[in-house]
Amino acid sequence: MLGILIILLASWLILFLFEKKSLLVLGFTPVVKKLKQFGLGFLVSVVICSAVTLALAGLRLETWLLNSQFNFTLLLDSFWFDLKSVFTEELIYRGALLYILIKKLGSKKGVFISAIAFGAYHWFSFGAFGNVVPMIYVFLLTGLMGLVWAYAFAKTKSIMLPFGLHLGWNAINNGLFSKGPLGEIALVATGGIEPEGAIMILGLVISVFVPPLVTWLFIKYLKKE
Repeated sequence: MLGILIILLASWLILFLFEKKSLLVLGFTPVVKKLKQFGLGFLVSVVICSAVTLALAGLRLETWLLNSQFNFTLLLDSFWFDLKSVFTEELIYRGALLYILIKKLGSKKGVFISAIAFGAYHWFSFGAFGNVVPMIYVFLLTGLMGLVWAYAFAKTKSIMLPFGLHLGWNAINNGLFSKGPLGEIALVATGGIEPEGAIMILGLVISVFVPPLVTWLFIKYLKKE
């Protein structure tokens, strides 16, 4: 929590020095509207992450079993971890710096710079730096999601929609499907095979391109509405 407070303070200072603005320009108000955007984003990512994970499990012939050590304390601990980490990343990559980039360089350039930085950051957080193939995969996987989340910020002029989208994804991926840094939480994959050929390519397309594409379509629909 101390880290989040420091980032909030730094964000306020950056916004004040460069734009003479407060943290409210990050789109925390009107509260009801922004909470609605957060909730919709959360639910959409829950559905997308669940569908993609189950589709990939089908390709790999995996089955999912309840973790024998599962309890709701584990799930709450995982969600609390995701909440803190996601809010921290949103403040850094879809917060004050993105707001200023959009103001100074325009929406397209600002969004792309944010996405590139987000993808590169995950080289280190995923431990992929130095290995070319994993670096390309991680950059595409996280950079494209970072692109649509930054696009969500630019279109809604608020951090709340990308925050909901990001948290929904991480909460399901890490808490339900046990793919996060805290290890096994709710469900555990068993069995399965490593797909080859066309099946492997299909799996890569599903994992890398389907989530950002569907999320982008949702944001377009939401903006239209």
